Amino acid sequence: MNSKEYIDLAEESLMHTYNRYPIVWDRGEGVYLYDLEGKKYLDFAAGIAVFALGYGNQEYNNAVHAQVDKIIHVSNYYYTVPMAEAAEKLVKASGMDKVFFTNSGTESVEGAIKLAKRYYYDKTGSAAGEIIAMDHSFHGRSTGALAVTGTKKYREPFGPLMPGISFAEYNNLDSVKSLVSDRTCAVILEPVQGEGGIYPAKKEFLEGIRKICSEKDIVLIFDEIQCGMGRTGDMFAYQGYGILPDVMTCAKALGCGVPVGAFAARGKFADVFVPGDHGTTYGGNPLATAAVSAVFDIFEKEKVLENVREVSAYLWDTLETLAEKHKDQIADHRGKGLMQGLEFYEPAGKIIVRAQAEGLILISAGTNIVRFVPPLIIKKEHVDEMAEKLERCLE
Repeated sequence: MNSKEYIDLAEESLMHTYNRYPIVWDRGEGVYLYDLEGKKYLDFAAGIAVFALGYGNQEYNNAVHAQVDKIIHVSNYYYTVPMAEAAEKLVKASGMDKVFFTNSGTESVEGAIKLAKRYYYDKTGSAAGEIIAMDHSFHGRSTGALAVTGTKKYREPFGPLMPGISFAEYNNLDSVKSLVSDRTCAVILEPVQGEGGIYPAKKEFLEGIRKICSEKDIVLIFDEIQCGMGRTGDMFAYQGYGILPDVMTCAKALGCGVPVGAFAARGKFADVFVPGDHGTTYGGNPLATAAVSAVFDIFEKEKVLENVREVSAYLWDTLETLAEKHKDQIADHRGKGLMQGLEFYEPAGKIIVRAQAEGLILISAGTNIVRFVPPLIIKKEHVDEMAEKLERCLE
């Protein structure tokens, strides 16, 4: 069968929840993808910031293969070696104290919300805890995560959602202060907004929120699902600001392709849940946590964070040059680490389709922002190759 036949087959059986591009992927190698017809593409999307180690990392593949041959699932009524090792590595890397493994980023946000509400309930005896989230935020598609997602078009068709949610203006501390009350149980935000347009938080904004939450005993939740796991040059973006949350969520590059997420907490917040409060059938299964454990080992061995810091600076300079040269097309350039964006005057979809024709994979963030979230193993020559291809798209 050719690509068109597979596309037709998929369209007959899949719900139409995505407007997919007409490409059928066959394989990947390093930072390149190949379609069914053998065309080569430079990947600057990484499966939406997931495939941090690129395609075909042998140490990662071997770890996953070995675990498949041992055991894939046993349920959370028991312990497994990969679960214990992955938990220890995530706790050490994040500065948190305890972790709960999930199957996705959305589930991680759901768990973090439940933890904050349970903490408020234990403290006050009331289940009326309220949450402050941010405008233009994105935290997931399930009803709890959707309730704290600050984009109306995502929420409105699915109401009524969880009550007690208010939205502050990102990077505006006074906006957050105006919403805090005795009922506030949590503040949730992304240190770098992803879907909302690639907006990094200002340090004084995060410092101000940290101070408010500490003084008023409010749970501070940082959503690191996209910006975490080395994407900004630190293992987690909040570490670059020198600010610890009470709870953090992660997923995406945590498993580098194997579906896995987690939320972690520190101090008194790490012991809020008691048996029966929360659970998952597949979360933390041996296959997923073997992948997580391997990811942390490879990050250290291959000095991934050091590479991100070096190459992200080069990517920044390259995109700055492009933005300056094409002022008539590009309105802004922003981001942090290997999570950057160019804001165009035209819809991003047009640029993305042109890029595909040039053998370059990009994705959008919002209507007119092209997002650059490549594998964290890219080198300067890949940035140069991307820039050449993008230049032809802009011409």
